[in-house]
Amino acid sequence: MPKLHRVTSPPGGLQTFAIDELHIADHAAFRGIGLYHDLRAALRRDDYAFRIMPAATPRWDMALVLNLGFWQPRGGGDVLTDAHLEADVVCHTAWHHLAGAALAEEELPLAGEALLLGEAIASAFDVYLLGRLVSTAPDCDFVATQLPAMAESAEAAGRSAEQFADLVAEMQLQPERAFEDLRQLLYDTVMGLWRAVDADQALAVLQAADAHRFGCLAHHYELANWLQHVRAAPCNASTGNAERLDAELRRQPEALQWLAAQWLGGSA
Repeated sequence: MPKLHRVTSPPGGLQTFAIDELHIADHAAFRGIGLYHDLRAALRRDDYAFRIMPAATPRWDMALVLNLGFWQPRGGGDVLTDAHLEADVVCHTAWHHLAGAALAEEELPLAGEALLLGEAIASAFDVYLLGRLVSTAPDCDFVATQLPAMAESAEAAGRSAEQFADLVAEMQLQPERAFEDLRQLLYDTVMGLWRAVDADQALAVLQAADAHRFGCLAHHYELANWLQHVRAAPCNASTGNAERLDAELRRQPEALQWLAAQWLGGSA
């Protein structure tokens, strides 16, 4: 029997659940992806607590506010509307958790650079998953929702359907390379926006991002939310931790494999 992690909470308050107490949608489609199993195992190993909205208030809009405003690397896990979770969100959550553990300085909140790097890693994993799943599980929920959403972003950025199809083919051919290219783009873009002193400088950052091969996907990730979040972040030693990790990933011939080895004890 899985260990239960529900704790006493105020009436109508959030309840906590462990990963093995949740129903994972798309689990069958992700079964062939080793990193999915490793990431899920990391959440189990670290006793990661998901918080569930009370049954009387299963509001996704409230959960969104709580996730955006009150997520913490320790002790404040993702807020869900019920005990259901998508397999890609398992991966996203685990990367956030692992980044927080690796980058945090003692018990201090993460600095902006560390928050952004964790978000870039977790978000860029989407293209790795698409590269692996488009051909093996084309009808799974993740592909069925993310592929059209990315295609819409690409169209809005002026890319043709053929150009987007070529981009997806590149994800399939080199999913690990796609991950690292998108990770760098997302991190560099939001860091540039954060440092921009006015709209003209910010526009130059966005124009540079648009020229990147994954530039047409940048706005799929709602970068304005990232920017607003880091503006309230503190300054501490996790800034240096993020800078060192970012530099190390750029030096690696296979950044995702290096991350898997360092944080999960395995390989992509």
